[in-house]
Parts: sequence; C-alpha cells; structure tokens
Amino acid sequence: MTQERKSLVAQWAFDTRPVLGRFHLWLEDVEESWSKGEPSGGLSFVGPGLEKAFIMASAVTALGTRLFGRYGEGAGLDKSAVNRVKKDADAASAYVMSEALWYLTRALPENHAVMVSLGEGLMPKGGETPDMGSNPLLGFGRVYARPQVARFLDRRVAWLINDPTFTWDDFRRHVQTANLTLWGAAVDTLENTTRFAMGAPTGPLTVFHLFDQPLRVVRPYEGYMGTLILPRKVVETAARDSVLVNYHTPRAMVLEAIRRTYPDLPPDRIHVWTLGGKVRAARIGTLWEEWSALGAHVVEDGYLLPWTGRPVFTESGTYAPVFAVGLHRDPAGDEHLFLVDGYAATAEALQAASLDPILDLHTNLCLFTSKFKVSWEHERNVMQLDPEDPGFARRLRQALARDSSPDEVEEFRAILREARDAGMPLGRRTVTVDDFFPEKRWRVLAVVGYMLPDPYSGAPGVEEVREGVYRVTTRAATESGLLETALTLRLMEPMDEMRLVFSPLLDRFYRGMDWRRRAVKVSDSGRIRNELQTLASGALDFLPDGRIRVDVSRVDDAVLAADKKALIREVLLWYKENHPIWFSWFEVV
Repeated sequence: MTQERKSLVAQWAFDTRPVLGRFHLWLEDVEESWSKGEPSGGLSFVGPGLEKAFIMASAVTALGTRLFGRYGEGAGLDKSAVNRVKKDADAASAYVMSEALWYLTRALPENHAVMVSLGEGLMPKGGETPDMGSNPLLGFGRVYARPQVARFLDRRVAWLINDPTFTWDDFRRHVQTANLTLWGAAVDTLENTTRFAMGAPTGPLTVFHLFDQPLRVVRPYEGYMGTLILPRKVVETAARDSVLVNYHTPRAMVLEAIRRTYPDLPPDRIHVWTLGGKVRAARIGTLWEEWSALGAHVVEDGYLLPWTGRPVFTESGTYAPVFAVGLHRDPAGDEHLFLVDGYAATAEALQAASLDPILDLHTNLCLFTSKFKVSWEHERNVMQLDPEDPGFARRLRQALARDSSPDEVEEFRAILREARDAGMPLGRRTVTVDDFFPEKRWRVLAVVGYMLPDPYSGAPGVEEVREGVYRVTTRAATESGLLETALTLRLMEPMDEMRLVFSPLLDRFYRGMDWRRRAVKVSDSGRIRNELQTLASGALDFLPDGRIRVDVSRVDDAVLAADKKALIREVLLWYKENHPIWFSWFEVV
C-alpha cells in the first residue's frame, strides 16, 4: 500500500471513528473513484469529515443487514413466515442506521441537528395485508443531535404531531429563533426487502438522503406518487416548442419530445421502466399499453440491459433505476434511452426526485392516495379534491369515473385529510420536489450502500474478502460530484459477538439475556427509546410534555409476536420501577 493510500485510509478512519468504534470494526482499506467531478473541498454542505461519516453509516448498515438480517431465510416459507423474516430484516437495517446516526452526530456542530422527515415502510404495498405495512423504520420526527438540541426539537416535534394549532411555520420559526441549523433526511434503510428476504441475487440496498433543510412534512406519512422521470434535455426541448411535459401529458406527446431531442433514436430503443407484475396490472396496465402502442419497449422482469448485459427486476425498487435514466450505447454502438414512469411510494419518489440536479434529470410528480385502488389515469385526479367541499362525493365520482358508496366516499375523505394534515401539497395537478422544501432552493447529499449487486449502476454488493473481512461499495452524490467508495472492513470480534453488537438490546433480552442481572447503564435509556421508535412505532404516542406512552398491545401479532410484546412490556416496567429517573420519559399502558 502506497503512502498516499495509507494517508487516505488514516483520514477515513479518523473521520468515521464513532461509527467504527460503535460496531467494533477496523478499516483496512479505502478505494475511491469519481464518475462525476472531483471536488477538493468536499462534496456537500456537511463538510468532508461528516460526509465520510454518513457514507460509513450507509456502508455499515449494508454490511450489518447483509450479515445479520436473515438474508434469504424467507425462501420456501409461507406468507406469514416470510413476513416475519422481512420484519427482522427491516429491523436490523433500521437499528444499525439509527445507531450509526446517533454516534456520528455527536460530531455535529453544537447548534446543528438531523431530523428524519420521511421514512419508507409505514404502509402495505400492493397485494400485502395491513400488518405487512407496519415495518420497523426510521420515520418522521427522529432527531439526532447533542442532548440539549435534541430535547428542544423533540418537544416541538411532539407539538407538531399532537397540537393542530402548532403549524409547520410555527415549528420553523422556533428553530430559527433558537438559532439552530436543522438538516432533514429521507431514509429507506432496506430497499427491496422482499428480494432480500427471499435471497434474490441483486437489488437490496440502503438509501440515505440528507438535505440542508427539513422537508415540509408535519406528520408520519406514506402514500404513493406518480412519477415520470426523463432527461432534463427532453423537457427543455419540449418547452422550446411550447409543449409542457408533466405526469398528465399524453405519452404520445412525451415520445414526440424524445424524438425531437434524439432524432436518430427509434421508438423500440426507448426503454420504459415501471413497476410490473400481475398485482399492478389494474393500476398501471393502461400505461404499459399506451407506451407499447407507441412502439416503445416496456421493460419486463429479467430484461438484460443492452449496455450492461445485466438483468433488471420490476417487482420492486423504484429508486435504483433512476441512476440509469439517460442515453446509453450498446456494444454495437447503438444508442438507447432509459426512462422511468409509473409510480412509487412517497419516500422513494422524493428521494429519486432529489437526484434531478445531480443526474441532470427532470422528475414530475403527481400525488396519489395511500390506497391507490383505481387505475392511474383516475387516481391522479383524486388528490386534487377538497375533502371539505360540500360537493366532494360528486367530484369524487367524476374523478374515479364510477359510482362510490357512502363508506368509500368517507374513506377517501379521510385519506385526503390525513395527507393534508401531514403537509402534502394537495390540490395541484402536479408537483415537483421543490414543493416539499420551505426555501424552494435546497441541497442534498445522497448516499447509497449496496448489500447486493445493483443491475443499474453495476455496483457490487457486500463481498467477503477473506474470513471476517468484507468489502462494501457505496455511492455518494451531490451536484458537485459523484463518488464511489469501496470500504474494506474487518470484524474485530467473533461472529457470535458481532451478532450481539449489531442487535437491539430488546432483541437480546428476547433471545435470553437476563436484563435483571445485566449491569444497567444510563445509555440504556436512550437505546431503548431509540429501539421502541424503530421497532414498534405503532405502539407509541408522543405526549405534549415530551414523554412517550407505550402500548404494545396495539401492535399486530404478525408484526411483533405476542410473547415478544409481553416481554417488552415486562422489561419496560422493570426499568421504570428500578431506575425511575433514567426512564422517566415513558409510561406503560
């Protein structure tokens, strides 16, 4: 290893030591490569030291999930058992990321904080039962900062959730008056959970986007969004011809804009990626038909990308394909255009849209409901309605192009109110990612950690170099550049010990550790609070005085086993009785 390489490794080890130390890891090597730019003063607004720490957090999340998240253990199991494996995988990834963020943010400037604005995993996706949507996750309102700053923000997040008179503008004003700098985050600690649980060879990754301001979101929320993602050049070409390209634009007009931008590109070399599968035919089947009738290629599951030769998948994963949007040449020298259309979950859609300034793309969004029961051409009209309109039932029937029962009318009314109360920009035909930021102008640090190979970028997943040593590939992107980093990490303990290092405290108790005989530390209070917010957010009510009410009985047995819920309640009561000062922040129902 050259002296320059040794210096690089030493700098990375110094900047990421809180994360490495927390997870008992030794950094053996670092490989950096730039696919865009090569800024000397750091990629982003957070500074070079913290950048490395956030990159390491994503790498460690990918490594810990791959090793200890039950990868592939769902293969051959029934739906209920697969669901349990998925929960465990989500729990592993969310816990590792949360712990990494807690430790690395000790190095934040004293008046800075990171708050999670969006987290993917609150709701069931198409074809899933309601319990399958209650996933462990890092969701709205999770604050990472020095203790005094965190307490200040936690109190105001509780007001946002509980007090309808305390608005986003009030929250923003309190933060500014206190002279705090609040960074927002959108997090999906395990993208493609089902593929991970079933042992698929490609796809699973962790996604962390950090913004220089929080998003205008005031409640835990997840719905769907229509997404049309094109090279910016296509939209600008259409605009010069006085044609507006957005999600409502007929795809024939979109194709015409593409052909004007790339005159030599035949329709059959235009590849349209959408979510696929029978379960989605009722939702976007007509979109597939529309593109196919124009001669474009709707990407099917298993299709080999001509420019990489790698098979893609369409049953999930709306984020990673965005990195492939644009022109590509196949081995014969022919050009191909790859674009993304259809829909995605809220967090994934906003994460993907925030890549626009980095990848020179244009993403047009259309708010969908959290149910998405009708075809996309009708669904795209529902979120423009006013739930308080006396004529709401009639307007809903017009939007759906069918009759609606009184119960269904009230269901849609409740969905719209929930979205409104969460701060979604309702009443608009289309939106852009700018609409979710209070200042409209924003910056992002987008970090991805690959658990398994990615067919769109060609990045490898976690690779075992030798026993106990693993190479983890990450990608960090901003407007200034795009950095791929391979981090070689050595486990500093035997595998059984490392499993405990990467496991939540409550899970250790569930597996047999006696909490009554274990030495209690003041840090246990913060760890258990963090774990409850990650693993059982549905059991928590955030009270105006800053305390949390815990009622594990509200969590479905398919999410947390009945005996595990009983044990968690017993543990909490024991801590409350024996260490009342450290654990004064909660009450148990």
